[in-house]
Amino acid sequence: MMKTKLQLGVVLLAALFAVGATAAEGGNPKKGKHLYKKECKVCHSKSDAAGEITPMSKTMAQWDRFFDKDKHGAKPEVFEKLSEQDIKDIQQFLYDHAVDSAQPQTCG
Repeated sequence: MMKTKLQLGVVLLAALFAVGATAAEGGNPKKGKHLYKKECKVCHSKSDAAGEITPMSKTMAQWDRFFDKDKHGAKPEVFEKLSEQDIKDIQQFLYDHAVDSAQPQTCG
């Protein structure tokens, strides 16, 4: 009975880890940081009307939801000018440095 519970626990942990690991998969966070500074900070700096947004503005799950469902819903044309890989790179950077990540970052 104890062995079965342990096996079930290992399977559940592996499944949870796999779901989290695939959420922002495929992006290059170094390129994403460069793209974020070039494309996003133009409108999302401290004194801009769109409001300041940094990687620490959201949790990892909230960033994934933003990229998977919202897709910059307030101004979707912003994403339309970026390649799919550019968006993945930015997502990976924001996800890796979200407020609940191991390395939260503001991006200067």
